[in-house]
Amino acid sequence: MDGIYDVTTLTAGQYSAVSNILSFGFASMLATTIYLYLSQARVLPKYRQAIVISGTVTLIALYHYWRIYDSFAASHAGEAVFNEAYRYVDWLLTVPLLLLETIAVLALPAANRKSLIARLVPASAAMIILGYPGEVAADMGPKMVWGALSTIPFLYILYVLFVELTKSLDKQPAEVSATVKRLRLLLIATWGVYPISYLMPVLGVDGANAFVGRQIGYTVADVLAKCLFGLTIYKIARLKSAADDASYASAEGMH
Repeated sequence: MDGIYDVTTLTAGQYSAVSNILSFGFASMLATTIYLYLSQARVLPKYRQAIVISGTVTLIALYHYWRIYDSFAASHAGEAVFNEAYRYVDWLLTVPLLLLETIAVLALPAANRKSLIARLVPASAAMIILGYPGEVAADMGPKMVWGALSTIPFLYILYVLFVELTKSLDKQPAEVSATVKRLRLLLIATWGVYPISYLMPVLGVDGANAFVGRQIGYTVADVLAKCLFGLTIYKIARLKSAADDASYASAEGMH
């Protein structure tokens, strides 16, 4: 079976690769959570919600990486079956929050915020829920069907965010606008890793190699989409704080 892989068959090198990447994911989430929570006071109050949400995203991911690692070690010892559902529970919680932090930091008009939340949060939940049956499917047919269904809200989210982020550029200070442009590319690049990892069996990678590749791909994508994304949100919050308040900019040495 591909979706529920027998981890006891991994070689020492494969086990080490997965163990190390999960440890890397855990450490990245821990460091970013601490940094964001301690740094949220360094932006103006109106932008702190975005930083707190970013820290909450990495905190939730931190907990789930601990559970994923624990499940991986137990399954390798033959004590249990590796539980990939931890990732999907994590994504079900963190993906909507990632979208909320993006909306919050841009400080869009209330009507725009409500419209985006109403469209994006249900779409993100649908994307995760539809993807999980394909993740654990043993046969290629169901994996492809569920993967295709999950791709519909996935593409919709990227389209809406790309369009809305583009619309917001004219209303942002120059430095913020440049960072938001990079944020759009980061969003597309990191989110694009998930379907590639998901579709490894379709790409000719199967068995232990598919399992290892999927864990590495998902973890690297998580670190980029949560840690790096959260730090970019923090940078935007600082730039917008400096643009809004000259005394803040002076105190922070941002001229």
